[in-house]
Amino acid sequence: MRVPTRLALPLALALASAALGTVVPAQADPLTPKVPEAVGYGGAVASVDADATAAGIEVLRKGGNAVDAAVATAAALGVTEPYSSGIGGGGYFVYYDARTGRVQTLDGRERAPLSADSSLFLENGRPLAFADAVTSGRSVGVPGTAATWQQALDLWGSRPLGELLKPAEKIADHGFTVDQTFRDQTALNQARFQDFPASRQLFLPGGQLPAVGSVLRNPDLAGTYRELGRDGVKALYQGDIGADIVQTVQHPPVDPASSRVVRTGKLDAGDLAGYQVHRQAPTHVEYGDYDVYSIAPSSSGGTTVGEALNLLQETGDLSRVDSTQYYHRFLEASRIAFADRNRWVGDPAFEQVPTRQLLSEDYAAGRACLIDPAHALSSPLAPGDPYHPADCASSGPAVQESYEGPNTTHLTVADKWGDVVSYTLTIEQTGGSAITVPGRGFLLNNELTDFSFVPNTPGVPDPNLPGPGKRPRSSISPTIVLRDGEVAFAAGSPGGATIITTVLQVLVGRIDRGLTLEQAIAAPRASQRNRSATEAEPAFLSLPERARLEALGQVFTLNPEIGAATGVEHLPDGRWVAAAEPVRRGGGSAAVVRPTR
Repeated sequence: MRVPTRLALPLALALASAALGTVVPAQADPLTPKVPEAVGYGGAVASVDADATAAGIEVLRKGGNAVDAAVATAAALGVTEPYSSGIGGGGYFVYYDARTGRVQTLDGRERAPLSADSSLFLENGRPLAFADAVTSGRSVGVPGTAATWQQALDLWGSRPLGELLKPAEKIADHGFTVDQTFRDQTALNQARFQDFPASRQLFLPGGQLPAVGSVLRNPDLAGTYRELGRDGVKALYQGDIGADIVQTVQHPPVDPASSRVVRTGKLDAGDLAGYQVHRQAPTHVEYGDYDVYSIAPSSSGGTTVGEALNLLQETGDLSRVDSTQYYHRFLEASRIAFADRNRWVGDPAFEQVPTRQLLSEDYAAGRACLIDPAHALSSPLAPGDPYHPADCASSGPAVQESYEGPNTTHLTVADKWGDVVSYTLTIEQTGGSAITVPGRGFLLNNELTDFSFVPNTPGVPDPNLPGPGKRPRSSISPTIVLRDGEVAFAAGSPGGATIITTVLQVLVGRIDRGLTLEQAIAAPRASQRNRSATEAEPAFLSLPERARLEALGQVFTLNPEIGAATGVEHLPDGRWVAAAEPVRRGGGSAAVVRPTR
């Protein structure tokens, strides 16, 4: 189990250890336990980490709004969850403005260098091995996280970036308590971190895995945050931080004693200076009495969750079917939506993406006839043609799913005015590229490996091939659900391509199956992504419905853990519920400003 919280050490102790990544014994200060659900007034924050949640709550208590608190929480996660997030990566930000009743979004996805083309991951005409691509400068996309924070604050925030980075600076300076999850994730990356001196020094102090209960400091990241707060994000996109990123990508700082071959990247100062966050309309579908909003392409999250909801609505009222049929229809809708996602979704700046058509009720009606209550479909299933909907028709051969790294992090925030943020950020793989920018304290992403290295299906156009300045397709699905124009609840999750099925399962669990938000987040998960077998957690495989689902033709394979969702819900009496994972990823942390229980 995870150590309940990560408390900052006294400043004197922090100053007594000046070395990068110093690990010191944890102090005897009382620990605040991580709580997966909190209810009360004044606003709410839910994330995977207690220190990050506390940073957001501190901002809300001091009068900041949901956007301010989301930025503070995200910055803290860059310290305590550095293998999943940070300013070396990107993400997608969904915002509900209670004053206007509008949902707006920011696409802060990493993008390829302008020098990239469809042969980015080819050598001698053949695709690189995935492991060789991941740990390389070639996999690093132009980071979008810092720009996302600044644009969100410029549009909707009430506090300056420098003020909101202070809680994260404090955690980085003083240290956080290493828990079992952090140690396990470090162990997964030990061989990679060992080959990069800056990563080794920060995450493997003394060449060893950090001990559970020890305290890990990152003064370099604290200094980087101070520079961002003082000089603004131009320090990253046009200044010294950016110059260090370029140097690291173009000349990966590999230990001379290492035998690892690390390919260089071509990301340059012009790529950083030219980066822009996209402000765009959300995806939107009506599901019963609810309006469901999420992120539009370049992420496939909003279109795929939305299409699956439309498909489920065509099959009838999920609240009235038994649990076997509920799971069966959920899996079949996921299968069909992924068949379409794999064929049609990419970066709309480069590809013709039929977002409106994929989300149309007419298209769902033509695809839903494939769902047979008495028998499961076979995968891989061929996509439909959203431009020319026809009942049960396909459009060419099936398209395989590209690999996506499973690690990311999600936070959900609400404020006392009723504003809500659902924000998912990432550096892709657990540990990203494994390359820490020397002297800066953060890992670089390996997000470009989300591109298809070659067309997934020969002869079929692939919208997710690399290109100059192109954003790789994502599955990130930060979602906000309204009822009668006001927030009902919001949710999101990490998990690579399983993000989509996790968010979908949380939505239908809360709306159709009578689960509380906490119960919907905790429920056993399964993820069908147009594969021959559905990935399922041990708890799902132990359900009595499993045998009945297998009798319908569903096939399952084990996935030890799927996702790590968080959410918030607005109760009729004005209170907020903050909800997080009770167990997955070591459990999450939910808090409200003024608890009532």
